[in-house]
Formats: sequence, C-alpha cells, structure tokens
Amino acid sequence: MNKRIIFLLSFSLVLFGSFARDIAQTDSLTTTQTDIKPKEQTANTTKTFLKVSGYAQAEYQWGEPEANLRVGTANENIQKPFSRIGLRRGFIKAIYGNNIVSGTFAINVGDRGIIIQEAFFSIKSPWTGASNIKLGIFDRPFGYEISYSSSLRESPERANIIRMLFPEERDLGAMLTLKADDKSPLSIFKLEAGLFAGNGIKPETDNHKDFIGHLSAAKKWSKISLLGGISYYNGGVYQGTKDVYTMQDKSFVVNSKDENIGKFAKRQYLGFDAQLIIKNILGSTLIRGEYIQGVQPSKKGSTQSPNASTLPSYDTYIRNFNGGYIIVSQSIGKLPVSVVFKYDWYDPNTNITINDIGLNNTNESDILRDTFGIGMLWDVNKSIRLQAYFDINRNEKTQNLAGYNVDKKDNVLTCRIQYKF
Repeated sequence: MNKRIIFLLSFSLVLFGSFARDIAQTDSLTTTQTDIKPKEQTANTTKTFLKVSGYAQAEYQWGEPEANLRVGTANENIQKPFSRIGLRRGFIKAIYGNNIVSGTFAINVGDRGIIIQEAFFSIKSPWTGASNIKLGIFDRPFGYEISYSSSLRESPERANIIRMLFPEERDLGAMLTLKADDKSPLSIFKLEAGLFAGNGIKPETDNHKDFIGHLSAAKKWSKISLLGGISYYNGGVYQGTKDVYTMQDKSFVVNSKDENIGKFAKRQYLGFDAQLIIKNILGSTLIRGEYIQGVQPSKKGSTQSPNASTLPSYDTYIRNFNGGYIIVSQSIGKLPVSVVFKYDWYDPNTNITINDIGLNNTNESDILRDTFGIGMLWDVNKSIRLQAYFDINRNEKTQNLAGYNVDKKDNVLTCRIQYKF
C-alpha cells in the first residue's frame, strides 16, 4: 500500500506540471466560477503571510420530546418538549505560508468539546495557483455540501445522508486538484481526486485506502450561474467478525466464514450535484441539489460510516441506499433577507418496503427518514447573520417495530446568531 501511495504522489507531481504547462498554451477566455474565489496566477515564493479567520454560532433550540438537538444534552423528560441553548460551532482557522506552500490548522470549539477540524499543507502549481496538492486532514472531495462552509450554508445542518455517509465531513488523506488558469476555456472544469483513510478525522486503523474523486464544471453569465458535478467513492470497511449479512429477497442472509474476518466489505457511492443561481426582479433565486446512491457496509443498528479509533468488532451488514436533498433560497429584493426551503431524504435500505421493516433481521436503521425545512436568513452586515429555521422530521411507519407505528415527535426549531471574522 505504501508503494501505491508513493506512486500516486509521484504520478500526481508529473501530471500536475504537465497539465499546468499544457493549460498555459491554450487560448484565453475569461470565465468566472460560482462560489470560487479567484486565485493568484503568479507566485512570489519569498513573501509569507498569516491569515486568521473564523466564526461563532450561538443558538437556541426547541424540540419535541423525541428530538435530537445539536446543543446541550438529551431530553431529561421524554414525555415533554424541551429546549437548550449552546455554542453550536466556534470555528477558528489559521493559514500560514507563501504563494506556493501553505499550512492550514483549524479547530472547532463548541459546548460539546474541542475538535481538530483541519490540519494540512498545500503545494500550489507555480503556473496556475488553482491547481494544488493537499496532504493531511481536510474536506472530502465529494459533492457540494460537504465542503460548503457552515457559515454560509442556508440550513443549520447538512442533509441527513451527508451526516451518515461522511461523519465529521473531513478525512485524513492526500489529494490532487487540477484546474486551469482563469484565462483558459478549460477553467470551467475542476478535478479533485485522492486517497483517504476512510475513518473521518480519527486515527487510521487499517491498511486499506479509499479513493474519492469529484469532477465539476461552473459557468457564469450576466444573470445566471450554473454549477454541476459528479462524485465517486470507492473504498472498504473492515469486517470484524466472520458474519457478513447481505440482502436477498427482502431478507438479511448471513455468510458465516472464518476467512471473512479481516477482509473489507465494498463501500461504494456515486453522487451528482447541481446548483443554479438566477438574478431576477424578486432578488436572487438559488436552487441546489444532490443525489447519492451506492453500497454501504455498517452494523445492524446503524448505517453510519466508520469514525472510531478502533477496528470494527461487530457483524457487517451491507445495504444498498439512496438519498439526497434539494434546497431553494429566495432573497427579497435588495434586502439582505432570504427565505429558505429544503427537503432531504435518506433511504438506508432500498431493497425493502415499509411492510418489510422489522422482519427478517431488519430493524429501525433500515427505515427511510426525510425532513422538510423552512427558514429565514438575515445578513445584518458582513459579520453578523441571524437565522430562524424549523425542521419537520418524518420516518416511515411500520407495524413490525415497537414505537415506529406512528411518526415520531422529533421536530426542531433553531434560532441562531452568527458572528464571522
């Protein structure tokens, strides 16, 4: 595996230089990408810089009796609604370096502890500053919402499927980014690809490396901006026992062999993302969505991806899944106020229907869940944002599982104030 990594990095460096030189010879065409800040095209390697930025999000949350709030502790009385106040995020990022090499370190301070969010260094191409190589802990290059900053996102939290498949959003790995100079007609394209530990920001626990790739294209006209991409994840999850369960005829069937221990169950995702922004007489209309499908190995009681500091010691359950989200945001004229609507869903087991859940070794982790969200944003100034948002959470209902014959009472109201610097 070490030889594979050395080969990848060596090949990336060669490809990196070749790609940049080829791009420099193409005809120029000025294009601007949505949500991508222009990068410097020439580098003065002797000039260093230090940039510190961040944001803090304080919020009040109210939830129905069975809700899962993001601040504070769980409900002390599950018969009644409850509320909590807390610091959801206190994100601080520092970047030090020059125009070629830089190091980034970021932490998140919240009422549930301090977490290292990012720790990586980046080497830029001397020909086109938009291309680079990253090594360390950083955002996984899959889809759009993972790397979209929580200080800018229209909803308080990422979609449920993102939180399940990519807990903590970031991972330990090495990634190559290829993008042409802004003057090139090829600058509308961006390719990100790398090898990752596959365990979130926790220490790596096995010899297997996961591949993640994202190819995107962006174009902007006078009043319309369009962005689209395709993502692919090819990895594996360590099998901690000899029992591996797969779906056959709407039932989990076990393959119990000693040689299963130590092998890796396939973890494979395919994703599509798109964003459209239209400036009109009402203001600015944003429509964004993602769709993901694939194969997810996990355990019986949860479909969340690995993010523990130890190897799995549980039986492996392999499920086919799909899910995604769509969000619509409409600004109100020239006012710094927007109305937001969002729908997301996650079906962790597409091989069964409602009436099958609770039978043949299936359980509550196989239930489809979706959320309707509605909210309002007010950007008071460049530093302060106010947000009010209500999540209507729903689950599939089945007579085969106790407590799931009705929709759970778990709706959530979030009121947040954010300070950004």
